[in-house]
Amino acid sequence: MAEMFTVKVGEAAPAGGGRPAAGPIYRSVYAKDGLMELPQDVQSPWDFFSGAVKKYPKNRMLGQRQVTDGKAGEYVWQTYEEVYQKVMRIGSAIRSFGVNPGAHCGIYGSNCPEWVMAMQACNSQGICYVSLYDTLGANAVEFIMDHAEISIAFVQESKIKSILAVVPKCTAHLRAIVSFGDFTSEMKKEAEKFGVSCFSWEEFSSMGKQNYEHPKKQKDDICTIMYTSGTTGDPKGVIITNRAIIAGVMTTEHLLEETDKVITEEDSYFSYLPLAHIFDQVMENYCISKGASIGFWQGDIRYLMEDVQVMKPTIFCGVPRVYDRIYTGINLKIQSGGMLAKHLFQYAYNYKLANMRKGLKQHEASPLFDKIVFSKIKEGLGGRIRLMIAGAAPLPGQIEEFMRVTSCSVFVQGYGLTESCAGCFTSIANVFSMIGTVGPPVTTIEARLESVPEMGYDALSETPRGEICLRGHTLFSGYYKRPSLTEEVFSDGWFHTGDIGEWQPNGAMKIIDRKKNIFKLSQGEYVAVEVVESAYMQSPLVASVWVYGNSFESFLVAVVVPERQTLEEWAATNNKAGDFAELCNDPKARGYIQDELNKTGKKLGLRGFEMLKAVHLEPVPFSIEKDLITPTFKLKRPQLLKYYKDRIDQMYKDAKDGRTAL
Repeated sequence: MAEMFTVKVGEAAPAGGGRPAAGPIYRSVYAKDGLMELPQDVQSPWDFFSGAVKKYPKNRMLGQRQVTDGKAGEYVWQTYEEVYQKVMRIGSAIRSFGVNPGAHCGIYGSNCPEWVMAMQACNSQGICYVSLYDTLGANAVEFIMDHAEISIAFVQESKIKSILAVVPKCTAHLRAIVSFGDFTSEMKKEAEKFGVSCFSWEEFSSMGKQNYEHPKKQKDDICTIMYTSGTTGDPKGVIITNRAIIAGVMTTEHLLEETDKVITEEDSYFSYLPLAHIFDQVMENYCISKGASIGFWQGDIRYLMEDVQVMKPTIFCGVPRVYDRIYTGINLKIQSGGMLAKHLFQYAYNYKLANMRKGLKQHEASPLFDKIVFSKIKEGLGGRIRLMIAGAAPLPGQIEEFMRVTSCSVFVQGYGLTESCAGCFTSIANVFSMIGTVGPPVTTIEARLESVPEMGYDALSETPRGEICLRGHTLFSGYYKRPSLTEEVFSDGWFHTGDIGEWQPNGAMKIIDRKKNIFKLSQGEYVAVEVVESAYMQSPLVASVWVYGNSFESFLVAVVVPERQTLEEWAATNNKAGDFAELCNDPKARGYIQDELNKTGKKLGLRGFEMLKAVHLEPVPFSIEKDLITPTFKLKRPQLLKYYKDRIDQMYKDAKDGRTAL
């Protein structure tokens, strides 16, 4: 009998009172006697940092590559004690500006040491920090600055112009702008016309001379408000308390204890996922609590892997798109190698995979092949990686299997939301049956499924499927200034995630759908579009795909970003000339991609009405800058429809006229 990783702690509830049926309530087997209690001596994330300073004052804390003459060199580090002294001055300067505990400061920019120091300065004074993604447009920045009543904005130097553009409409609360770097005199004058003071990082720090008494902090105080548009474009401020952050950190620690991979002061974490996202904030707070070091990327995706190789981290977190790129890159190198090398890799892969399926741990399954074959992959990630974590969206099973086999490190996948303060389910390392799932609930929450009759999901069936509902320590406190929206997602004490899950026989959860991403075609068939897209993404020809349909049409169309190399190889084989953009515009290329996608869909069990009748090949990847994807690379469907409306209309017209695949 398979090992169980959950325990039932509550019975199912039948449908009634306007509510659908709900399945039994489950906890992690590691919390069978009750949800994990939070430490009494930790009242806020500040306690993690201040405690680490006392324990590890000389340890390296924050590092970034030194740039000389436009060329990035080695990492330069600041110790815990050095960072603490700067944080205290920034915190004092905030208070000297009349910003008191409970007020709000904004942090706007990409990951860097100043981001973390601004966050800790706010924590030191009991001030709520509001994180703004560095990819936000002017409208979103203006909305958040005003809605969150931000008093002081800490801003990356490259974002100063963006913030100045909205200053005239944000003067009701905004008192000062502090640059992570410098401030030109012209920019200062522009802001000061509206009564807003401007400071360079050093100028503001020099104002922090008075020692203010640290306010007494409570677990239920608001720590941060995180604005998320999700995939709908509707900004909402998620209220995260000190309790939720602490629970997120303690959950992470407990998870790693179970995998024998507890973080120590010897570890180093590579920071590139947005600090404005809860996933990275929880990870960095955990690393800080252990006295580990955090190294930042340069902020340019082109140099991401170079930064990794220079820093040589031991901990790496990624979203599916990042791991997909690693997986694709490694496979392309393997395929371009000699026949002997390919056969050796495949033999080593199959041998180690077979041993892992028998229950051997990653490092026990094939030490020899780890040394002579897979070590090259580990070297590509700096050579010291021992823990890899995937989150933000479901990771395809074949990619997770590949990373578990080849990375020479523990690899786990988790599921969470901003509202759940990062992970609420996490797979168990070295348990092979966890592949393709997000594991059991973490030790600070309880979970149940609620039926979704309109989608055919039954939480009481033999294979329980339904909307994932949560309650526990890590949950958010509500949406800022939006009580009706808060009431909408909470019912009888349960937070409704909007994600559809399926309990596995071993107590792990598998994410299979999204409740809101469903539409009906004109003939009455329902389409769960994320399931369809996930199937098409299994094709090696595809980098990204957005599938579209509506209730006025009887079939689906798609915008596809092809994998450049595979399309160019097809072109060479078929005597097609032209650059990548020209190939994407070629009717035969479109027909080839469409046929191959439909073959993949059919192979994976998609139904006839889920096949594509037309595709548009897009040479330029969907980007955050165009507002087509979220910072965690989820598709923003309303924005995609607006951006590609003309293409969509043309595809439907051509498909009806029989002019698509030539």
